[in-house]
Amino acid sequence: MLLLAAAIWGFGFVAQRLGMESLEPFAFNGLRFIIGAISLLPLIWFLKARGRVKGSGETGFWRRALVGSLGCGGILFIAASFQQVGLLHTTAANAGFITGLYIVLVPVLGIMLKHSTGLNTWLGCAIAVVGLYFLSVGDDFTISFGDALQLVGALFWAMHILAVDHYATRIAPVVLACGQFLVCALASFVVSLMMETTTLEGVQAAWGSLAYAGLISVGVAYTLQVLAQKHAHPAHAAIILSLETVFAAIGGMLFLDETLGARALFGCGLMLFGMLVSQIPLRYLVKSRHQKVP
Repeated sequence: MLLLAAAIWGFGFVAQRLGMESLEPFAFNGLRFIIGAISLLPLIWFLKARGRVKGSGETGFWRRALVGSLGCGGILFIAASFQQVGLLHTTAANAGFITGLYIVLVPVLGIMLKHSTGLNTWLGCAIAVVGLYFLSVGDDFTISFGDALQLVGALFWAMHILAVDHYATRIAPVVLACGQFLVCALASFVVSLMMETTTLEGVQAAWGSLAYAGLISVGVAYTLQVLAQKHAHPAHAAIILSLETVFAAIGGMLFLDETLGARALFGCGLMLFGMLVSQIPLRYLVKSRHQKVP
């Protein structure tokens, strides 16, 4: 189930690029996240009917849910915006691998929150940075605009995971997920109304990409992740889910006719190896709450 979720998320980069052939970035994000939020409502109802929505009957639950949704949703909006706009200027493969750096950045940023960070994290980070150089930095030592946006986005994806880690102990994860998607969708719609022109024809032309990015990437993949992580070690889950970067590259080659040269492939390989190095020993070295999040 985790491998299927990783594949869905990886191919989601293809859907995001194809969707922007008819829609501008913020309109696409707004629509896909509102679809994603709605797709989680049946899961919330199912879990609540079985009494498995943690804390839903407690006083102040919905206030905590609102605060958590605003905090996580605000960071999600920034991260998703950098990613979506960046996809206008880079390939799905590059976007997937650079975004995947959040796996390394999470424990590094966690130092500020006094989380334990093992030597493997620093080694993995160093390897991933070298890989990023080969993937994105040209011979003239410049990085493309799209790759730079993805790199900034990766930082915010890492911040988002830490924010989710903070609120997930106070709010049922599925409620927090739905709430943050709604906040991200509303913020995206506001920016779109101010900066973009969206037509009904454009929405209709992008319906396939929207359905995949919203319903499949969010609704189906999120549900698979929740179900699978009941039976998988968190470190194993993180490693498997990091393969979404590989599926993003495969999807770009299959559906977008993207190509990666030997230098870029070498960089991708180093980045993936660095991500894995940063994760594998955590099950042995770190026994803390934040281990469950990467």
